[in-house]
Parts: sequence; C-alpha cells; structure tokens
Amino acid sequence: MSPTITAFKESPDRGAGLARDMPVRWAFEEVGQPYDVRLVAFTAMKEPEHRTWHPFRQIPTYEDSDLTLFESGAIVFHIAERHSGLLPDEANSRARAITWMFAALNTMEPPIVNREVAIYLESNETWHEQRLRVVENRIRNRLSELSSRLGKADWLEEVFTAGDLLMVQVLRRLNGSGILEEYPNLAAYVARGEARPAFKRAFAAQLAVFKAASNT
Repeated sequence: MSPTITAFKESPDRGAGLARDMPVRWAFEEVGQPYDVRLVAFTAMKEPEHRTWHPFRQIPTYEDSDLTLFESGAIVFHIAERHSGLLPDEANSRARAITWMFAALNTMEPPIVNREVAIYLESNETWHEQRLRVVENRIRNRLSELSSRLGKADWLEEVFTAGDLLMVQVLRRLNGSGILEEYPNLAAYVARGEARPAFKRAFAAQLAVFKAASNT
C-alpha cells in the first residue's frame, strides 16, 4: 500500500500551493512514488484521533504501515532518504543538501512567517507598521545572504536536492510581496523550482482539492 498523508479539506491558502502538504506532495512527485491523501476538516483536526497522528493538531501527517510522522520537513527528509532523487549519493554533498533543508526551515522561514503574522494578525496594533518594517528588514538580510551564496548557480548544490525543494517552497511565501524580486537570482531560482514537472503535478493536486471544496 502507498503511504497516506493528510491535507486540509478546505485549505486557507485558496489553492496557492502554500499549505504544508505541498512540499510533501512535491517530494513524492520528485522521487516518482505514489501516495494517498486523507483530507481533514478543521474541526476534525481538533479531535483526539487526529492528535494521535499530530500532537500539535496540524497537517501534514504521514502514515506508512506502523510508521507515523508529522512535520513537513521531517516527512520530506524521510522520503528523500528512502528513495533516490532528492539527496546526492556522495557523503559530503548529501550532508550539505541536508544542511540546506534545515537552513530553509530554521533560518529563512521564521522571518517570512513573522511577516505573515504581522500582516494578518497584527494589522490593528498601533505598532504594526514599525513591526512590519523590522521583520521585512530581517527578511532582506537573509535574502541578501542567500543571494550571495547562490550567485549564478541554478541550485544550492550541483544538482537539485531536497534542500532546494524546501528553500523554494519557503521563498514562495513571498510571492506578491515584491521583496523577492529585489534579488533577481533568487526570483529566477524560485521560477526554476516552479517549472519542474514534479512541482507542477504537486501544485495541480493541491489546487484540485481547493477547487473541489469550493464547488461543494
């Protein structure tokens, strides 16, 4: 049987491909492995049953035989370790690719998510504009550092890896902000990721869920 992941039945991102199941779908597509999806309503995520899969009542989860995982980065890492195509065989290259996975989620993503919090949850606060400027400056500092490291290369290592998959997915959260376009090589980097056939299949699968929910 194929592994089963959970995803939002009604995704709050309106089909933009930003929900946390997206990188997991993308990883499966990159390694050419089938997977099943169990859609979960927001109300069901609060139930004790879902908590047995995810202690923090989020998505995605991963179930395969007697193994259950949560956290998208951990699931992508598991997929990449089990199947060829997302981690290099050479030990040092493999270690560097894994490092980029951590960098995407631990270094790049936090200020980007903080910007979303400032916009969607703190907009009525008197200190909102000041807070937003501080957060966006932090994002620009990180983007500048990443831009310098990437340079003219296509990917962070010699080939596309799980590190690129997670990094591109994190940077996509800046779509529409205008910030990413200040770094042309990073904008092109994200575009290359989005142009990959595996990404397009994963995006289409997630978008189909949103469209189905919208039509009910």
